[in-house]
Amino acid sequence: MSFKSQRAAYGQALVDLGHKNKDVVVLDADLGSSTMGKMFETEFPERHFEVGIAEANMTSMAAGLALVGKIPFTNSFAVFSVCRAYDQIRQSIAIGNVNVKIAGASAGLSDFADGATHQSVEDIAAMRALPNMTVISPADANEAYQATMAIAEYKGPVYLRINRSDYPSITASEQAFEIGTPVVMREGSDVAVLATGYMTSLALEAASALEDKVSVKVVNIHTIKPLNHKKLLEAVKGCEAIVTVEEHNVVGGLGSAVAETLRHTPVPMEFIGIDDSFGRSAHRYQDLLDYFNLTPERISEAVLTIRERKKLTQIV
Repeated sequence: MSFKSQRAAYGQALVDLGHKNKDVVVLDADLGSSTMGKMFETEFPERHFEVGIAEANMTSMAAGLALVGKIPFTNSFAVFSVCRAYDQIRQSIAIGNVNVKIAGASAGLSDFADGATHQSVEDIAAMRALPNMTVISPADANEAYQATMAIAEYKGPVYLRINRSDYPSITASEQAFEIGTPVVMREGSDVAVLATGYMTSLALEAASALEDKVSVKVVNIHTIKPLNHKKLLEAVKGCEAIVTVEEHNVVGGLGSAVAETLRHTPVPMEFIGIDDSFGRSAHRYQDLLDYFNLTPERISEAVLTIRERKKLTQIV
């Protein structure tokens, strides 16, 4: 099957996991119709727990369920899954390396109408700072499905970032998902664009637009943490510069993770993301992407700029 909606893909994956493994349980914080946890509830009502608007309690419950052998998935908007329950995630899950899967729906700016209070632009930074936490940001709906199936098999806490908006998938529906392994989406030799989430699709658009000027490699960084140094070096091999692209604050996000991982490698880098700002409300998702310069045009501009900077450095 192939999807356009990450939410629907995630919901279907939960149902498929429920049929596959009786230990999978799902907890929702009054948002099952949005997170698609309701799909699991319909199929397995005895294994679904509606906790109400109480993310902290939901997280503690999930930790307890994991400690008795269950595989719990907690669902809420990303900003609430992370921020409202951060203490419980840290104390009850991360410190003990407890096997809980935390799904953050409507991530980034994708809940465009509800504004800054409902948009998560700092969740990657918060979650990747926690020891023992794995952080996953799928490129599209197909990958969201495969990632959900993969993290259910993985032992340890995982944060899964889910986009609210629908858009065409750029990965194959049956493509295997390997936690921690970057995926080269397009080959190139001049500049490597490392993108995560929906930005991967925009990076591919930018690379196509530049193909007569610059050879651009596009790499899908679906796993923000762990970001394997060796595998990342293999993914960007041969390129002279790197541009990172994320629907998240540049402080502590993908760009920071890449810079930390490659800190001993003298490769010029440019970061594209939200510049230390909260989100805002808009009539359309695209309006916000335009406002924060998260566009193929901005990616193309960054590629050309950093390539020129690399040339000047070589001359000096």
